[in-house]
Amino acid sequence: MKQKIVLTPVEKALRRRRWCILVFLLAAFSLSGIYLYHKFHPNKPVDYSDIREHFKYGSIGTEPVNGLPYWIWKVLPVLFADKLPEQGYASFGLLYEEGADRPVGFSKRKVIFDRVWFNCSVCHTSTVRETPESKRELVLGMPANRLDLESLFMFLIDCAKDQRFTSTRIMAELDKMGAELNFVEKLLYRFVIVGQVRDAFLRLGNQIDFIARQASSWGPGRVDTFNPYKVIQFNFQMNKLPDKEIMGITDLPSIWLQKPREGMHLHWDGNNTSVEERNKSAALGAGVTPTTIDLPRIKRIEDWLLEFEPPEYPFEINDAMAARGADIYRKNCSECHGKSGRDFSGEYVGTVEPIENIGTDPYRLNSFTYEFVSNQNTLYSGYPYRFTHFRKTDGYANMPLDGIWLRAPYLHNGSVPTLRDLLNKPEERPLMFYRGYDVYDKANVGFVSDVAVENGHEYFKYDTTLPSNFNTGHMYGIDLSHDEKEALVEYLKTF
Repeated sequence: MKQKIVLTPVEKALRRRRWCILVFLLAAFSLSGIYLYHKFHPNKPVDYSDIREHFKYGSIGTEPVNGLPYWIWKVLPVLFADKLPEQGYASFGLLYEEGADRPVGFSKRKVIFDRVWFNCSVCHTSTVRETPESKRELVLGMPANRLDLESLFMFLIDCAKDQRFTSTRIMAELDKMGAELNFVEKLLYRFVIVGQVRDAFLRLGNQIDFIARQASSWGPGRVDTFNPYKVIQFNFQMNKLPDKEIMGITDLPSIWLQKPREGMHLHWDGNNTSVEERNKSAALGAGVTPTTIDLPRIKRIEDWLLEFEPPEYPFEINDAMAARGADIYRKNCSECHGKSGRDFSGEYVGTVEPIENIGTDPYRLNSFTYEFVSNQNTLYSGYPYRFTHFRKTDGYANMPLDGIWLRAPYLHNGSVPTLRDLLNKPEERPLMFYRGYDVYDKANVGFVSDVAVENGHEYFKYDTTLPSNFNTGHMYGIDLSHDEKEALVEYLKTF
């Protein structure tokens, strides 16, 4: 028969104490686990209920793989201020709103630690001023014609090559800045993150070294859309590609009124007819991967852009002259560009015009090759939204003209500064002009393009004699009389 163990009062007290300690440790462990889960949640973006704020600062999934650690992002323009043409990231045309901790177009997400990187608005938001003294007005959906992406990337790469890019120097600078890092994050930054970021920048420099072969710098408001894809996504040997494929530099587009564009030939060369697929392609270009793309948050933006309209022209319009221009537009332009800025109907709207007919610079068309298409249609393999719509075309697409007053400079490569210039013969269009200025040219419809420097800021000199910068072609309207051209430009302000 089993003998019952009788505990003394002291032993009972000790047992109760051990149980209390065990319960306390289990509770502490659970609470610590909950704290650590919320502190280092593997996928915790900053969210915004307002769709406009979400567009400006919300995540689309670029941060987990390609995002910059938040405090590295903050420290670089401080530690390497000598590499900046002016002060901070605004040097590259990034736009800051009062009170914001990062520029428009940069989202924030915690993936072990806070990271930031691009979202849609970095390429599709800019500013307008009536005069040099006027307050800048932020306009969502318009081309980011002040953004100098090439210079931003080259700054990051140049920082990584500098001997100051060490854990010791960066951590010391972060301490001076009062960086809000806990003990674990400080260890990660010191022993892991700084080295990884430096290596990533150096690797990027090797990947995009083909840019040195391009005849022109990108300049503000322009990007080489697909050549970086070739090497980053598909490991193309860029040094073996001919020069005619290397220079695919184009203007950043506007993104208003996407619903009526479904089924049209999208991108400058009309290489895709699916708005949704085009959006996922753009997301890849911004930095998402097939495993990190944030479909619900991208869907919010997609749904909003379906009906999102450009702002109306805010300056005075000569109604009588615009009425005359409406008739001229209907006879000369509407079949290719739509009945109006809201009615996109027309026999050739959204179709591709062969290069031999339109005669504009061919380099963007040349850069999108059959070989690249075959690779691009493998993207998102294994997912329901695998790419299937990309095609090689033989020209450039006829675009609707909604918000055309905000889409200067014109043509696919941004080689013509104003609409009035576009109605002239190519040899009469400006040979050289300056890009990146946001003061509006009300007379010619575009942005003022003869200002080289303002308050120490040097604007980009655009040379139309260089390959990928040619301002030739689009001869439609050049035979109109002076008065007819003036009336047509006045009418286009209403779009």
